[in-house]
Amino acid sequence: MSNSNQRRIQWLYWLLALPALAFFMLFFGVPLWAIMQRAFAEKGLLVAIKSVVSNRSLLHVVAWSAWQASLSTFFTLLLGVPTAYILAHYRFPGRALIRSLIAVPFVLPTVVVALAFRALLGERGLVNRWLMAWFELTHAPLELEQSLGMILLAHVFFNLTVVVRLLSAYWSNHDPRLEASANVLGAPRWRVWLEVTLPLAMPALLAAALLVFTFTFSAFGTVLLLGSSQQRTIEVEIYDQAIRQFNLPVAATLSLLQMLTSLGLTLAYTRLVRRSSVAQEAQQLPLRRAQRWLTRLAIGLVMLLVGSLIVLPLGSLLLGALRLDGQWSLEYFRMLGINQRGSYAYVPPTQAMLNSLRYAGITTVLALAFGLPCAYLLDQPQGRLTKLLDGVLMLPLGTSAVTIGLGYIIAFRSYELWGWETPDLRRWSGLLPLAHTLLALPFVIRTMLPALRRLNPRLREAARMLGAKSWQAWREVDLGLLLPSIMASALFAFTVSLGDFGAALVVSVTSPDTATMPVMIFRFLGQPGASNYGQALAMSSLLMLVTFVSFGLLERFRDQGSEW
Repeated sequence: MSNSNQRRIQWLYWLLALPALAFFMLFFGVPLWAIMQRAFAEKGLLVAIKSVVSNRSLLHVVAWSAWQASLSTFFTLLLGVPTAYILAHYRFPGRALIRSLIAVPFVLPTVVVALAFRALLGERGLVNRWLMAWFELTHAPLELEQSLGMILLAHVFFNLTVVVRLLSAYWSNHDPRLEASANVLGAPRWRVWLEVTLPLAMPALLAAALLVFTFTFSAFGTVLLLGSSQQRTIEVEIYDQAIRQFNLPVAATLSLLQMLTSLGLTLAYTRLVRRSSVAQEAQQLPLRRAQRWLTRLAIGLVMLLVGSLIVLPLGSLLLGALRLDGQWSLEYFRMLGINQRGSYAYVPPTQAMLNSLRYAGITTVLALAFGLPCAYLLDQPQGRLTKLLDGVLMLPLGTSAVTIGLGYIIAFRSYELWGWETPDLRRWSGLLPLAHTLLALPFVIRTMLPALRRLNPRLREAARMLGAKSWQAWREVDLGLLLPSIMASALFAFTVSLGDFGAALVVSVTSPDTATMPVMIFRFLGQPGASNYGQALAMSSLLMLVTFVSFGLLERFRDQGSEW
């Protein structure tokens, strides 16, 4: 292709991506700018930062966020590294099932996971009820509610798939000749592992650790629902300062700190991923059967631990929703159609379900409409501007959903402009799917880019030579080959919207009728009584079911080259 044609195509892609870039600037750039203005307009950046640094309680929040993220990363690696190694090297019964189970938690909403662990290990949880029945106890023997242990379990549950996916992909395709050479030279297995296998995998291992630390450092739903008043991440503190105390300058300063931290970690992760992908000549390793009984025992124990960690909480959640006074019942599900008079819930639970599905559908359409042109643009030969755009479009990954929701509350209030009063968009029901579109956009782009880079341009050129116009060549060639990735992108966007808790909770403060299923679950848990708790379990079960269906379709259509 000539340079002039290449430049003409690039200009076309820039033109097609303009609506997406305008959307990004308006609904991401403007809210973040509004946060910064609110934080620093009165006293300036240095004074705002000093007010946070000099506040001992806020410093405790930052330190605790880093501490629990470090512990979460350590325990996730502790379980994830041997799991990834086993799945990448050994063939055994149930391997495919374990791989599918490990991928499930990553797409589950945080409120569902938090409630699942409360249903298993909480004061009224399944384990405590069994122990009290077996040993005839009058009080729950396990006191894990509002404890760090419960939070760590939930974080390992969530992030295990991140470690397993990254490391198993590396070990399944790395060059085995170095390890074979070490074995030939007489090195025992433990020494080969420590001096060859582990150092070669270190970039991928560090990348997984950074990603887990980033996710847990900014955790919101799990800490808000499972932690105590002394266990608060930065994101929980942002929500408390902005919504409960209405201290927007402090909330905005903390948002800036979290964004800068997440951005630094994301850049370091991207660099490590590039390093881990170029060091060796890749080849697919054949799976082998474990010969030694000790290896078989280790595989069995690890797989049993992983399976229990995933199945028991989710099973306890569903079991709790179906049991009423010791009997099987669908009463909690029937009660979801009733909005009791005087209830804290602003909308009927069924309306919250319809809200979630409607917002997820809108998000899917918008994320595809904006994400596909951006992916095509980023697929072009990368200059400085394109590389910069690539990084900018990934910024929502390093920005908390709570921060985005807070930015909408600040930026889209009513203004007086040229004698006219602008509408208060904070009460607009369309605001939440726009926030969800921002959160889903990086997933769509990163799912589509590998598929676009594998397209053979000669197929499109052959179609053009046979008389097809550009749009016909795209429809007949590109669309057919990209359809699995497009379906995967759509399902990613759908599940991101369905499971969002942070942005939905913040936006629902100014627009109560936009409440979604995760927000309703949170409201149910905030009210006393067994019926409210039972409705929370029932709605979580429905949300889990919808997520499972989406996940099953995602696994069916997911492009193997996706970066997720």
